[in-house]
Amino acid sequence: MARRSVRSSKRSPSSAEPPTLPLGPVPIDTGTAEVVPDRDHAGRVTLQVNGVPSSYLDLDDPGFLAFEYMQYMDAVVAATLPGPLRALHLGAAGCALARSWDAARPGSRQLAIDVDARLVQLVREWFALPRAPRLRLRADDAAAAVATAAPASYDVVVRDVFAGDATPGHLVTQQVARQVAAALRPGGLYLVNCADRPPLERARRELATLAAAFGPDAVADGRLVLIAEPGILKGRRYGNLVLAAVRPLPATDDTDDTDDAEVDRGGDDGGAVETTSADHDALPDLRSAALARALRALPAPAHILTDDELARFAGTARPF
Repeated sequence: MARRSVRSSKRSPSSAEPPTLPLGPVPIDTGTAEVVPDRDHAGRVTLQVNGVPSSYLDLDDPGFLAFEYMQYMDAVVAATLPGPLRALHLGAAGCALARSWDAARPGSRQLAIDVDARLVQLVREWFALPRAPRLRLRADDAAAAVATAAPASYDVVVRDVFAGDATPGHLVTQQVARQVAAALRPGGLYLVNCADRPPLERARRELATLAAAFGPDAVADGRLVLIAEPGILKGRRYGNLVLAAVRPLPATDDTDDTDDAEVDRGGDDGGAVETTSADHDALPDLRSAALARALRALPAPAHILTDDELARFAGTARPF
């Protein structure tokens, strides 16, 4: 379960007519969804899917992010990827992160995937999400969406898929991680929300899996890092850890670097919408002092593991 802390986006409230929200649970394909108002903050709501908090949104402020792991992801992107984004979100729910990036980065083109077709329809109605081509929603299995993505078509891929309190096993494999790497343009970023509890065996194995998929030098080159609160890293409690991996540039990349366009003909928006990756010629610097400072300055300060510290944390963990 994601923890919540306040991080203001300093945006002006929207003047749009507020949407009509449901009272109580609503049936969806995978169970129930419920929009729970925050009693302490007017206009803020939690989307619960089968009783689990899946998104928290400020209906008047699209840039607002409450879940701490989303703040970590946002800090990584802010420090490493300039300009508009081509983003693929595996796990849509209420699209809080996609909504925030749309507000902060005009010109971005994003695709959010959720396995529940009814939920995809409802969140469009409830939360007045950006329309295509800014944000497209598609009902699909996340692994299938990655497998069919065009090569080098995204700047960032976010994995935030849960069944209960864990990511489904078929999404944590080396095969999926390699397919994500192929879908990223060179220098593109893969962000993973890993929920784990002491002794953090799952997080260690996820690190080993990403190291295997993104290249043997991913740790040494600073292309793989882990971010979490110190208390979680010390094994004191269950919580969310963010793993970030960067696809290498063509000089060290054996995969197809063709900058093809992706055409999405599914989803609730209909029609064919083409998106192409942005042009970048340098690797994001995940070891920068600026990123470390930004993470420490968050409402729930986080620590970033890199290089030897990351290697010691992963230890001899086996890839999935």
